[in-house]
Amino acid sequence: MPTQPAPPGRRPTIGEVALLAGVSQGTVSRALNGKRWVSDETREAVAEAVRKTGYRPNAQARGLKLRRSGIVAVLLGERIDRLFGDPNFAVLLRGISESLAARGSSMVLLLAGEEHDRARALELAASGQVDGAIFVSWYDSDAIVEALDRIAVPVVFCGNPTTVRPGTSFVCADDFAASARIVEHLRSRGRSRIAMIAHSTPERVDGYLHALGDLADPSIVEHGDYSRESGYAAMQRLLSQDPTIDAVFAGNDLMAAGAIDALKDAGRRVPEDVAVGGFDDSAVATQVEPALTTIHQPFDRISRELTRLLLDQIDGLPGAQIRIGSELVVRDST
Repeated sequence: MPTQPAPPGRRPTIGEVALLAGVSQGTVSRALNGKRWVSDETREAVAEAVRKTGYRPNAQARGLKLRRSGIVAVLLGERIDRLFGDPNFAVLLRGISESLAARGSSMVLLLAGEEHDRARALELAASGQVDGAIFVSWYDSDAIVEALDRIAVPVVFCGNPTTVRPGTSFVCADDFAASARIVEHLRSRGRSRIAMIAHSTPERVDGYLHALGDLADPSIVEHGDYSRESGYAAMQRLLSQDPTIDAVFAGNDLMAAGAIDALKDAGRRVPEDVAVGGFDDSAVATQVEPALTTIHQPFDRISRELTRLLLDQIDGLPGAQIRIGSELVVRDST
């Protein structure tokens, strides 16, 4: 099909590129941004159409030899109070920023925890002003996951989204194995009535139940929202339901700290009466009394893998699903 560059003073459009390449505008966007599900033949057809029309979008994948913005969006699917209340966010964001800088890129932080913020964040992520996005949330965010999966830039998730689809890229700790390991540690301390304070990570609950085997009892699994206050309330409910509980595993250190507070207020000694284990090995783990036995979540490595995986996808490489091993850190609470 013959074509000519756009007249002087008018920029060529993505529609003209799509028409020349014989594909849809969405396919052009995916090809230009290194998105999956684009064949080599289609990518080359789009590249040829870009060359013929002189089309210049805001951000280009290196595979087409065009300019990129060098900016990555980091979307936080949390309310602002949770962002500043959880020390893990600062550790993770610092690691992502340093890893991006080492690869010649920078990040823009977008809050997506509230509905009005979410719409603006998704609009910017899809606008072509960023090369890709990293989504970070400790909570179920199915709507955001589905929306990000539709935009025409590479996306990597921190954590395993519950609505994961084939081809979705994520980096997370091996939650199943780590949870099983800390429960096995509690059992090795002679504990048999082991409760759990969980939230939105099903693999941690599955690991807990697997390690308990015949001792597993779903009736002593309570839930919190990853805050210290919710851990306190969940521990109170557990003690009310079953005073014979002799250990509790909490899905993060903040909830474990809340559980310790509740146990002390109930006159229970930690670990003599009830042993307590957490998850993350955050600063809270050494600030609480007694110091908390927990799973060390390697946020430094997670941040490096998030960055590497995203930048590789921007360069046209396939995505991946990466689970990273964690270590048990034994302290005084068990």
